[in-house]
Amino acid sequence: MPEDNGQQGDRPSKGFVRRFLDMPADSVPKTVFVAVTLCLVASMVVSATAVSLRPIQDVNKLRDKQINILQVAGVYTPGENITEAFSAFEPHVLDLATGEFTTKFDPATFDDLAAADDPELSRALTDDPAGIGRQSNFRTIYLLRKDDQSIDKIILPVHGYGLWSTLYGFVALEANGNDIFGLQFYQHAETPGLGAEVDNPRWKALWSGKKLTDDNGDLLITVAKTAPPAGEEYHVDALAGATLTSVGVDNLVRFWMGEDGYGPFLANVKAGAI
Repeated sequence: MPEDNGQQGDRPSKGFVRRFLDMPADSVPKTVFVAVTLCLVASMVVSATAVSLRPIQDVNKLRDKQINILQVAGVYTPGENITEAFSAFEPHVLDLATGEFTTKFDPATFDDLAAADDPELSRALTDDPAGIGRQSNFRTIYLLRKDDQSIDKIILPVHGYGLWSTLYGFVALEANGNDIFGLQFYQHAETPGLGAEVDNPRWKALWSGKKLTDDNGDLLITVAKTAPPAGEEYHVDALAGATLTSVGVDNLVRFWMGEDGYGPFLANVKAGAI
């Protein structure tokens, strides 16, 4: 009787490996094996690269946001130290319902968009002209002060749906909380040459000096082909050939500057409570 040296259990596996190695290079099993192996190695490389680059991406994302805030406030100088220039701005987390600042969150780390996905920090919108679905109860805003510590500019983040994408940007207001200094979008996927003209400096310049509300507090600012009866001071020309993007910008600006957005805060500003 042959001696059982414990190697018989290994023979089937060795036989399989030998049969696999003996197959032609272009056989189906070898082709599948190589393809799967390459996919696994590639996915591991991509994942490792993404993880290692994430801190750099986060830094660049923050820097881009800071540059856009500096630009919309009219204080950006190419080549300057962005971190140093941005330090002049005061971030505050705003409670939209009361229009007052809250100390519940750290303005340096509070994520407005993440909060919009948290049921405890946001609400689902039934009347949703901006097309955002859910709205955070809190937003981070920025104040730029003069040397005497009075408010110079108020920077308010806004977002809403255009034709193809959600547009993310900032509206800069003068100290009175009613006169627009500028509007700038930093992220969108609108059609180049049409809706993407929201980035055109000539169109952005049209916003400067426009007013949000009249003396009665009625919100009148509009983006349209023709001026409203209230007059040109409340009107920004719609983008040529980009009707739906223009409607989207009109909706998002009116939503965020209205009672469901920054309305209570702007009322406090006008009353001198900020």
